[in-house]
Amino acid sequence: MAGCGVFDPAGDRVGKVIDVLVAYRKSGSPKATGMLVEISGRRKVFVPIARVTAISAGQVITTGLIDLRRFTQSGQELRVIAQMLGRKVRLLDGTGSANIEDLAIEQGKNKEWIVSELFLRRPKTSASPFARGATVFASWEQVSEDHEGDEGQTAQQLIATYSELRPADLASALLDLPDERMLEVAEELDDERLADVLEELPEEEQIDIIAELDDERAAEVLDLMEPDDAADLMANLPEERSEAILDLMDEEEAEDIRMLMQFDEFTAGGLMTTEPIICAADATVAEAMAMIRKKEVSPVLAASVFVTLPPYETATGRYLGTVHFQKMLRYPPHERLSVLLDVELEPVKADTHISVIHRTFANYNLVALPVVDDEHRLIGVVTVDDVLDHLLPDDWRTEEEVH
Repeated sequence: MAGCGVFDPAGDRVGKVIDVLVAYRKSGSPKATGMLVEISGRRKVFVPIARVTAISAGQVITTGLIDLRRFTQSGQELRVIAQMLGRKVRLLDGTGSANIEDLAIEQGKNKEWIVSELFLRRPKTSASPFARGATVFASWEQVSEDHEGDEGQTAQQLIATYSELRPADLASALLDLPDERMLEVAEELDDERLADVLEELPEEEQIDIIAELDDERAAEVLDLMEPDDAADLMANLPEERSEAILDLMDEEEAEDIRMLMQFDEFTAGGLMTTEPIICAADATVAEAMAMIRKKEVSPVLAASVFVTLPPYETATGRYLGTVHFQKMLRYPPHERLSVLLDVELEPVKADTHISVIHRTFANYNLVALPVVDDEHRLIGVVTVDDVLDHLLPDDWRTEEEVH
């Protein structure tokens, strides 16, 4: 059901299912109380199960009456995806324990929706890293809950549930979780995935997560983040801890972050990334295209190649100009970049105020803006995604849509 569209009686889509809430009863299976639905503006609202008229493949039909107040979870309810999946249960037939991987709800004669069946996975019996335990179906009455070790198991199951989400969507999913569960899931993510997610999270949650990591792992994760995002995060840590983490990081990455931390947050230096694509003037279109094809290059950085004198790492030699990706598409592979240079795009200095940068991006429809030092050497680029982050309010990930 997660991800299914929610429709009103007229067939208009009103949102999508994020989770299902269930409540325990004194006896028998838990009953479903409603659904957590994401509507426009990423707002999460609660739809009582009584307002659901039909559930079919890929869609949920409601009465059309939806309370638009933001969702708050009651103390008696549990979210299936966020809190139940991964829980350990003991099979009452004496065959051992298993973990909940999924569950089904079914409407009874009294119109209540109850948990009718559990899909369980037993512990693996092989030491092979590719082995998985056997699966089994069971009713709620055939198991008893084993609360020992639930927390770590639930975090692992949530990660499996979220495995296909893009970093920005995973960040939004984490923000929907209770604080304690969010930290558990974040700690279970691998370093690269966690680095991507941290770049998408608000400052407060970034700090909370880094606070839970030891210095060695924090250094590994920050190494994998974009330097500008890592610098912003490090600037909000206690100085003693940030220095300890920097000492454990790759020397070049740490040097870039230290440099970025020197600049004011609301300047080009505070916004820029130090990892643009840099080429020589005599490089060919084919060589530049090979550089922007690399998987690790983000789309916003792949839109432009910056041409300088040697050396070709920030801080570079003298900045000569920019070559836009679209222009390279119109020239043969052997053409030299010096022929394609855009020399009209004026670079900015590191101390240029953010208000000037906003106007420059708007006036010239830019994707990236070069930043140079007093000797006209390229030291970084400001990209449009960083500009948007500063233009939007701090709570843009969770605020309601304004019409």
